[in-house]
Amino acid sequence: MKRFLPRTLRSQLTAGLVALLALACLAVGVTTVVALEGFLVSRLDQQLSASAGRFAASLEHEAQPDADNQPDTRGQSEGTFGARLLRGTPTRAAVVRDRTDARVPLTADDLRALAGLPTDGSGHDIRLSALGRYRVNAVEGDDRDVLITGLPLHPVEETVHRLEAVEAVVFCGALVVTGVVGALWVRLSLRPLRRVTTTAARVAELPLASGEVAMPAPVPVADPRTEVGQVGNALNRMLGHVGNALERRHASEERLRHFAADASHELRTPVANVRGHAELALRHNAPVPGAVRRSLERIQAESERMGRLVDDLLLLARLDAGRALERTPVDLTRLVLDAADDARAAGPDHRWLLDLPETAVTVVGDEHRLHQVVANLLANARVHTPPGTAVTVRLATDGREVRLAVVDDGPGIPEAARHEIFGRFVRVDHHRSRAAGGTGLGLAIVEAVVTAHGGRVALHSHPTHTEFTVTLPRSQ
Repeated sequence: MKRFLPRTLRSQLTAGLVALLALACLAVGVTTVVALEGFLVSRLDQQLSASAGRFAASLEHEAQPDADNQPDTRGQSEGTFGARLLRGTPTRAAVVRDRTDARVPLTADDLRALAGLPTDGSGHDIRLSALGRYRVNAVEGDDRDVLITGLPLHPVEETVHRLEAVEAVVFCGALVVTGVVGALWVRLSLRPLRRVTTTAARVAELPLASGEVAMPAPVPVADPRTEVGQVGNALNRMLGHVGNALERRHASEERLRHFAADASHELRTPVANVRGHAELALRHNAPVPGAVRRSLERIQAESERMGRLVDDLLLLARLDAGRALERTPVDLTRLVLDAADDARAAGPDHRWLLDLPETAVTVVGDEHRLHQVVANLLANARVHTPPGTAVTVRLATDGREVRLAVVDDGPGIPEAARHEIFGRFVRVDHHRSRAAGGTGLGLAIVEAVVTAHGGRVALHSHPTHTEFTVTLPRSQ
């Protein structure tokens, strides 16, 4: 039932207007029909009272059928019914036809209806089997008999039905015209509200999560005293607040991005110097105490790790700034094979499986960065799953897209961490040390590189199944 109800405000207002008019037409129609029928019936009662039972009284002379004793039909309208009852039994019943009387056969139901009429001289409705509905009254005669006179209700019914037909046609036309004109008027009245809706829809489609956002122009408000004008003013104020907040957020992101880029760039040289001096000290031929050697090895390892972190931060800063990547044909099949070989060498205690198409899959992009995407996904599967876990790399084409999936049967990713898994410096296992667990930028780099290639990355995970899916546009 709800499926057929109007949903939009415009249709609801139009339907409400038409429904109210229909109720008003129904009330007017019922009132006029009842009033007209009552008026016409009262006129019949007046005619019956004026006749004073003259036609019915003339029927008592039926037993003496001479010229002077014939029923008096003068002044009686066509269809006038008359009956005389003596001790509850009709002596004769007739109806006026062509200024003469004609006998009327009466059934048992007719006799009971006539005998049950009160002799109060007021009008009553009865139905005679041979004649139909009649308006009759009964009065006492001079011979203690009952004289019944009636007039047909057919003319009244015909007039009432004609009025009903005319009202139905007029009211239906009025409803149709009102519905069309009302719909146009409501549409015109709600035009400012449509502008508000359009503006709100445009704001909802804007990428508000990051980057600079161009807010739409304020909604023009014609009359702030109306409800639609008040909604427009409220929307404009909200757009102003949202725009200011987005500008402050974008400025803060820009400052943070410039800081990360500048800091990463400035750190590359001192980190490289520290690592170079550590390597040089380790290569010195003079004997070095064991504790000093271990310290130098730790300095070298941490400087290498810090160098990778600086490179990752600098890469993210460049991608955030929209730095263009290389656009060359890349054999993604060969790239997956190389990355899988590297992962197998780094994690021999895992089972590495490949599901690749028979023909080579080629995309257009930056080969080095795409290799980094695959390597990061495989390293993520190796680091965060126990030994013996099966890791499968699938590569397939789907129309104009290429799908790369890395699937493992490990313990899965907790649901609370899935929504922020591609964030920066996000670590699912907070108990894992930085040295063992990486920097927390691997998946952030994956998403940034894939997005820069016009693709997308998705995660589906539950216990015993985790799948990262990278979708890239195919080469043309």
